[in-house]
Amino acid sequence: MDVNGYDGSRSSRQGGSQLKYVLFVCNHNAGRSQMAQALFERHAPDDVRPESAGSTPATQLWPNVVEAMREIGIDLAGRRPRKLTVEMQLHADWAVTMGCGDACPYVPTRVEDWDIPDPAHKPIETVRDIRDEVENRVQALIENRLPEIRSDRTSHQVRLARLLPDLAREFGDLRSDADIRSCADAILADYQEAPVRSFVMTIAHRRTRQCLAAERCDPAATL
Repeated sequence: MDVNGYDGSRSSRQGGSQLKYVLFVCNHNAGRSQMAQALFERHAPDDVRPESAGSTPATQLWPNVVEAMREIGIDLAGRRPRKLTVEMQLHADWAVTMGCGDACPYVPTRVEDWDIPDPAHKPIETVRDIRDEVENRVQALIENRLPEIRSDRTSHQVRLARLLPDLAREFGDLRSDADIRSCADAILADYQEAPVRSFVMTIAHRRTRQCLAAERCDPAATL
């Protein structure tokens, strides 16, 4: 496990059960997502672990954020911004985005967006308000969403997690995120009962690419 609390492995166990991971993402991983990770660590049970990352990470955490968190007994001085990677997206069971725009992660389960201001270069009084809002959101997430976060992913969700990053890289300039996900969802639905084997992914990937490359995306036309 590194200084940011990321252990890089889904094989970790807590009391015989597989750990679940919540991914917090913002632009620079220097403010909001770092606060969310630290506050989730404070309030959440041990079997659900937080991670955070940024689409364009800064070189260090914003000093006003470090100070505001120190005021409530959380030391972020040793943490560093991290780059959002495909591995982290596939690793997550839940994701929360905060202003990451087009770089928001493709997570196979639920992605929710929190409309929270960026604390960069804000006065400490404003950062305290942002910190408190992040804490309220984190506590609500823990109180209301833990059963969903702890639930196991279906084979459909696992396949979707593997398909979306490549499709986004290839078609992101031509299709919206929603269109890409919708097309992949529709095609993968044809294989709901199929075992998780590589031939399903190969066929689904080919069909989804054909569908997205067409003027009108029609999954039935790719059969």
